[in-house]
Order: sequence, then C-alpha cells, then structure tokens
Amino acid sequence: PKLRFPGKTQMDSGEAPISAQAEPVIDSMNPLTWFAASRRINEFQPDMVVVQWWHPFFAPPFATIARKCRKSAKVVFLCHNVIPHESSGPSRFLTQAAFSNAHSFIAHSEEDRRNLLDMLPSAEVIKSPHPTYDVFNSGIWDQEECRREIGIDGNVILFFGLIRRYKGLEYLIEAMPLILEKIDAKLLIVGEFYEDKTPYIDRIRSLGIENRVIVIDRYVPNEEVGRYFTAADVVALPYVSATQSGIIQIAFGFGKPVIATAVGGLPETVADGETGYLVPPQNPEALACAIIKYFRESKGSEFAANISRVMDDFSWRKMVGVIESLAPRDGTICES
Repeated sequence: PKLRFPGKTQMDSGEAPISAQAEPVIDSMNPLTWFAASRRINEFQPDMVVVQWWHPFFAPPFATIARKCRKSAKVVFLCHNVIPHESSGPSRFLTQAAFSNAHSFIAHSEEDRRNLLDMLPSAEVIKSPHPTYDVFNSGIWDQEECRREIGIDGNVILFFGLIRRYKGLEYLIEAMPLILEKIDAKLLIVGEFYEDKTPYIDRIRSLGIENRVIVIDRYVPNEEVGRYFTAADVVALPYVSATQSGIIQIAFGFGKPVIATAVGGLPETVADGETGYLVPPQNPEALACAIIKYFRESKGSEFAANISRVMDDFSWRKMVGVIESLAPRDGTICES
C-alpha cells in the first residue's frame, strides 16, 4: 500500500524489461483477486506453482493461492529472504502460515535454509545460490565514457541499491577518510533512499569528503544499471546483516570484484582473497584496509579472472535444474 511504501514509486520506469511481462492479477489488499488468481492458475493446469517469497506482508495472498493450488500442482516457494531484514512481531507467524501451504522450498543461502528449518523442521529445502544478473551487461558500455557521463574519475568504489539501515552505508562513509589518507578514491552511491538521507549527507559534509562522494538518489532503470557498474572498479557491500545479495550477482555479471562484510550468506558467494574481500561488519577500519589493499595491490584483473572461472556456479541453468528436480513425478502430487 502507498501508505506504507518508503520510496517514491513502486513502478519500473525502465523501457526495457529484463524478464517476461507479468500479468497483474494480484492486489495484496483485495482478497477477491487472490481467489481470482487461484482460478487462473488452476485453469492453466500447471505441474508446479513457483512462488517468489521475500516478505511476510504478502503471506495472506500467497497462502490463499498456494492452498487453492496445492491439490493439483506442486507448490514451491523460492525464498529470497525467509525472515525480512526489518523483522516485526507477526513476521514469523505470517511466514509460517504461508509456508504451511507449500510442498517444497528453495533457499538462496545456508542461513535462510536454517531459518526455514527452524520454522518447519520437516520441510524439503534445497539450497541454490542466487544466479548472476549478466542480463544488465549488454557489452555496449565503455568505462571512460560512463565516467564522463557521471562526472567521476580515479579509483571508483560503488555502493548500489536501495539504501536501508541493514545495508550499513554509514560504515562505508566513515571508512572514506581512512581510505583517502592512503589512496585517492571516489565513492559513488547510487540508489533510492528508503529512509531519511539527511544523516548520511550531513555526515559526508562533517567528514569533509563532499568532493570525493557522488550521491545519486533515485531508482535506476534497467537500461542505466550498466553505466554505474562499468564506471566502478570495485563494489562495496558494508551490510550489517544479509541472507544473500542480488547486488553481488549484478557485480559479478560485469566482472567486478566485491568487498563485503562476512554476514549471512555473503561469504558463500564472495571468495575472500579470490573474487573480493570479506571484512567484519560495522567496522570502518577493516573496510578501509580491504579497499586500500585492493587498489594498492592492483587486484582488479586477478579477481575479475577468478569471477569468470566461477560463473557457472551461479548460472541460471543450475537454478532451472533445481526447480525441475522438484517437479512432481508420474503426475502425482505429494500432500505432505
């Protein structure tokens, strides 16, 4: 609902969708549409219904649809976050209510797998990493041109994505003066603020690093994502908590190394010293040291080569294989 939405818009403003066009059937606040969606799905007579799960706010419609479809199709929940980043009192109850209508689950990280089994100990859960978003890398981007368009040069650190408290942007800002004591660098912050941005801007000013930080506070359409990743040398994820991250997989799609905190499922994706560096969370000093080391030792080419060698581990083909492995056998649906 607009009343609860923290950003400016929920609509994709891009002209080039990166996935098949979806038919808008479900209104999260209108139960009549939940039953209508269930009828549409059952008329299609699918073998499997795959539900994208990321927040318990959607438990009522998803639980309804899953319950109405599970007798004729296998219901699989693909979990981006089993527990929301900003968890509230009823979150666990709502999540369990939705999950109780599923046959199987796919989790993107070990932490999510454990969280799910803590709720439903007998659940069938397969862990499969988030695939790489190479769809944004059209190959048309030139780094120097992208940097001219943005107005940035030198050693470029990118923080990309919606700004929310758990992403720890403040620690990256605090690390910048320490970085600048040793090397020349620029911080590029790109993404819509889902909270008050005033404390961030005030801190940048109080640290005297305004001329070393560029803030682009808006949703980035699909067509423009490549500009910022191409312009960057390294992508930073100073998260306080995490399960997995699509941002890492966008970075890997551009062959960009990642410096991230060792929280949640991030260490399952970033190989420390090979495809990036891992540092303790809420630690500007450790974050600064890793970034300084990355640039001083010119690790970009080495880490990019390592990323290319592990790309198959995060392929969409593997995700498809996991989904297909959960398909019902001999046309039977297990109601357990």
